[in-house]
Amino acid sequence: MNLPRQPTGDPRWRAALDAVLRGVRTIRGRIFLAFLMLSAITAMLGGYAALGIMTTGSLVEKTYDQSLMSINYARAAATDLAALQATVARARLAGDAEERRTLETRIENLTQSFEEDLEIAAGRAQSERATREAAAAKDAVMHWLAARREFGPDQQTADVWQALDAHAAVAEQHIDLLINFTAGDGFSYRQAARAIVDRDVRLSVFVTSAAIVLTGIVALLLLRQIVRPVADASTVASRIAAGELTVKVPEGGADEFGALLRAMAVMRDNIAAMMQEEVAQRRSAQRLLADAVQGSIEGIVVVDAEGRIVLANDRAAALLGLDPADTQNRSLSSASGSAVADTLLSMPGTGSLTAETRSAEGRWLRISRSPMRGGGFVAVCSDMSLLKEQEEQLKRSNSQLDAALSNMLQGLCLYDAEGGLLVYNRRFCDMLGIDAASLRPGMSLHEVTRLVEAASDDGRAVDLLLQQQSLLLRGVSGSLCCPIRKDCIVSLKQQPTAEGGWIATYEDVTQRYEAEERIITMARRDALTGLANRMVFGERLEEAATRLVEGVGPGFATLCLDLDRFKEVNDTLGHPIGDGLLRSVAERLQGCLRETDLVARLGGDEFAIVQAGTQVRSDASALARRLIAAFQQPFLLDGHTVIVGVSIGISLAPEHGTSPEKLLKSADLALYRAKATGRGCWSFFEEEMDLELRKRRALESDLRNAVDNNEFELVFQPIVKLDQQRISTCEALLRWRHPERGYVSPADFIPLAEETGTISQIGEWVLRKACCEAAAWPGGIGVAVNVSAVQFKNAAVVRAVMEALSASGLPAHRLELEITESVLLNDSVTTLATLHTLKRLGVRVAMDDFGTGFSSLSYLQSFPFDKIKIDQSFVRNLDATGNARLIVRSVIGLGRSLGITTTAEGIETEAQLEQLRLEGCEEGQGYLFSRPVSAAAIRDLVANLGRNAA
Repeated sequence: MNLPRQPTGDPRWRAALDAVLRGVRTIRGRIFLAFLMLSAITAMLGGYAALGIMTTGSLVEKTYDQSLMSINYARAAATDLAALQATVARARLAGDAEERRTLETRIENLTQSFEEDLEIAAGRAQSERATREAAAAKDAVMHWLAARREFGPDQQTADVWQALDAHAAVAEQHIDLLINFTAGDGFSYRQAARAIVDRDVRLSVFVTSAAIVLTGIVALLLLRQIVRPVADASTVASRIAAGELTVKVPEGGADEFGALLRAMAVMRDNIAAMMQEEVAQRRSAQRLLADAVQGSIEGIVVVDAEGRIVLANDRAAALLGLDPADTQNRSLSSASGSAVADTLLSMPGTGSLTAETRSAEGRWLRISRSPMRGGGFVAVCSDMSLLKEQEEQLKRSNSQLDAALSNMLQGLCLYDAEGGLLVYNRRFCDMLGIDAASLRPGMSLHEVTRLVEAASDDGRAVDLLLQQQSLLLRGVSGSLCCPIRKDCIVSLKQQPTAEGGWIATYEDVTQRYEAEERIITMARRDALTGLANRMVFGERLEEAATRLVEGVGPGFATLCLDLDRFKEVNDTLGHPIGDGLLRSVAERLQGCLRETDLVARLGGDEFAIVQAGTQVRSDASALARRLIAAFQQPFLLDGHTVIVGVSIGISLAPEHGTSPEKLLKSADLALYRAKATGRGCWSFFEEEMDLELRKRRALESDLRNAVDNNEFELVFQPIVKLDQQRISTCEALLRWRHPERGYVSPADFIPLAEETGTISQIGEWVLRKACCEAAAWPGGIGVAVNVSAVQFKNAAVVRAVMEALSASGLPAHRLELEITESVLLNDSVTTLATLHTLKRLGVRVAMDDFGTGFSSLSYLQSFPFDKIKIDQSFVRNLDATGNARLIVRSVIGLGRSLGITTTAEGIETEAQLEQLRLEGCEEGQGYLFSRPVSAAAIRDLVANLGRNAA
């Protein structure tokens, strides 16, 4: 390689030059140089190909992007012109001014669109002639439109229109020429592109052939630089490996193969030095061996083929009864009389033998004889007295261990480091059903598995041992638990031992497992129905949501179900019938589901279902219809025919979210909507329901603070004695004046207060306020207060009444408590006891909305009410034909027979009042007498109604 000459005075350049030369002289540098040459050839070939592709691409772009786009926009301009002509013609014939203005606006829009399309077509054109035609077309249209505007609608005669059409025809001709010229330009570029492609193909073939030839030359040169040094190094290495340590190693160059040959020379010298050192070490070892034999605590004696002693250490001489200095070349028979000599002489044959004998001193000796190649033998005498004692002790320990193993409740197997069986007990054999006699020490676990497989028809025991082998192969300890028979579940625990083996225990855990199964079942199943409980339902819902988010599971629906009229069944037929109904409901629900669906009991008469599938909404709709249809059939329970319905709320994932909490809440909201719609209905969740819930929560929060903020007011509606036309009582009605919402209807906040429990606080305030107001009224006028069923749950109403009467000083007989039959439905025994306590205080008790429930008559029999109030729905229909008048007459007659005052609610007309008087009704209430008014207005009402102050 000829390098350019450079000034030698620059040290940096000289250092760089030396580095390049050293790199070229190495194999790595030569390979790198070859790589650079091949890379340069490849880069030139690729660059040329890329240049040809870029040129061809440019021509294709001009052919397709420019020419075709120009043609498309020219055609669009032609379409705009045609539409413009049609619109101009319609404008000429239009007789309505409004229609003409609309068409003129469209003409302006079409003109603008025509100019934009024509401008784009001219910009994309690739020849000057096409550009000229585009400009000419635009000018022609502008002249046409300008000429049209010069003539008013009354001046546009047939001649004028012919002249205008001529302008339009000129524009059409120019557009056609524009299209033709642009198409011709595209064809010209296409021909040029084809010619360039042909040229590039021929040149690419030539350049590729040249690149292949150059690559072959570079590879041949690289091969010549590597093969010869490799052959020299291989020859030298083979001779050194054959043990020829005098081989001459040729001198190598400065490359890696030269370094390899020099390393081989060093290796040859090192091997020779190591051999010399090994000879010296062997001689030293012989001397050390002689010293070790002499110093051994065991007696060692070497006897030749003629029976002469060749070597004996001091310990062996003492055991043979010989002088240590006089043992050389003595016959072994000369030492007869000693236990060692007699034993060695009595050993038959010439092979390796071992024998035990006892010396005259009573010590146990082990004598091992091993033959030598040239005849004779080597004998080793060991004192094993201590070992004998340990063996006896071990035998006693083994006996105790055997007794312990035989009485163990667990099966046990102990294996050594090689996997051989060392110890097992009978419990293991009995548990796996094999004969103890078939086991032997040293058997592997695989062999034990084969014995179990041959002795049992049930393969589950074999599966347990196979899993145990899998643990051994992985080299880990662990625990397994699985059944080996129908009536036996085994818990296996496997641990390594300090000696490298392992121990396994097998425990029968059938009873414990069955007990745990019962506990788990009780924890995950509803005790009454056997369905999944709330915890299992939450796990399934969480699992379905996780699979959906990870993209491995389908969408799913969450259904919340609530039984209609279930409470009535409990109250009328008793809880045992109610429990039986819930069990029957569970069976009927499961009969409507697929195997992949899950139904759970959340509590009371609330159930929930998780349903997965690809068509989530349609599947959920079909399931809801099946469920509602299934509940149309009555239930037969202990001779009772029970009919209950079901209301269903449905939320869908991912349509309504993927969070389990949100889906369950959404389904619950949909359930509220379904129950509000009517019993036996189902409803999907809608976002408006969530909005209603937020509004409800905001109202609930405001309701908690309403009492403390003095937002409640009391108004009073008088109850009039019909025969005397005087006020006997005023009913206290609660009003809520919200600082932002204004007056909130009791129908909106009273149910909410009962549901949240704030009705107790509100009810106590109403009692105190009503009693205080009534105490200032003229004597004899009482006050009636409505009491909620919630207030009777903990009997706190008695305390609230007593505190209100005590604080206000109002006599008890002037306080009247109005209750509905829902109060008695909750817990009739406790409620009746509370009512009797109030009665003993002197408070009057009235039943409100009489006749609207199904058990009002039975409650009249169980408690002596002071008053019954006829619901306004019957009073309102007194004027209409029907049974309302008969019902009112019957209620009044019933009250008269029982000595109970009857009050008619909702009296609004004189006709209703007259009819009630004729029927004998004692009291009336309604807008005919007065709307609800403040406490201060009661005195005026007394005067207007002619009340007798006395």
